[in-house]
Amino acid sequence: MTRQAAPATLEDTLGWALAMVARGVADRRHPFHTPVLATTGLDGTPQARTVVLRGIDPATRQLRLHTDARAGKVAELAAEPRATLMFYDAGAQLQLRLGGRATLHRDDALADEAWAASRDFSRMCYAIEPAPGQAVPAPPAAPLDSQAGRPHFCAVILHLHTLESLHLAAGGHRRARFAWDQASIPSGTPSAAWLVP
Repeated sequence: MTRQAAPATLEDTLGWALAMVARGVADRRHPFHTPVLATTGLDGTPQARTVVLRGIDPATRQLRLHTDARAGKVAELAAEPRATLMFYDAGAQLQLRLGGRATLHRDDALADEAWAASRDFSRMCYAIEPAPGQAVPAPPAAPLDSQAGRPHFCAVILHLHTLESLHLAAGGHRRARFAWDQASIPSGTPSAAWLVP
C-alpha cells in the first residue's frame, strides 16, 4: 500500500480525516471501521472499548454507533454524554481523536431506521441473555432470533465538537486540531490550528 503524503493545508487535513472516517463506515476491512470509544465510568474512572462505526454525516458532523442498551457504556453516556472516538490506521500512519456529546436513541425514528438497516446477524447480538457484563457460569449460546433484540437496541449519535489528527511521517509529523463552537453546530467553519506533534 502506498502511503498518502500529508495534506498541505488545514482544510485538506480536515477533508482527508473525514474521508477516512467515511471509509471506515463503508469498508468493514478498513482500520477505521472499529474505533475505540472512551467514556467516563460511573465511578469516574476512564473506560474504553472497541466499537463498530455504523454511520457518518459530515454535513452535521454526526457519527453513529449501535450498542445493547443494557451495556455499561449506555449508562455512562446517559450520566456524562461527553465522549471520544479514537481511530488509528497503521498503514496510513494516521491517528484521529474525535470528541463530542452523545445522544442515545432507543424508541424513536432514528433507532427504528438504524435497526431496519442492520443485518440479521448484527440484530441477533442484542438478544443475548443475560445482559452484557453479567457474570455467568459458562459463555451463553449465541442468540438465533434476529427480532428478539429490538427492545435492547440503542443507536448512539456522537455530535462532533472537536477533531484532532496526527499524521506520522519521517519528514515531520503533522498534528492539527479543529473545533466547532456551540453556535456553529450543526454547520459552520471550525477554528483550526497546527499543533506541535
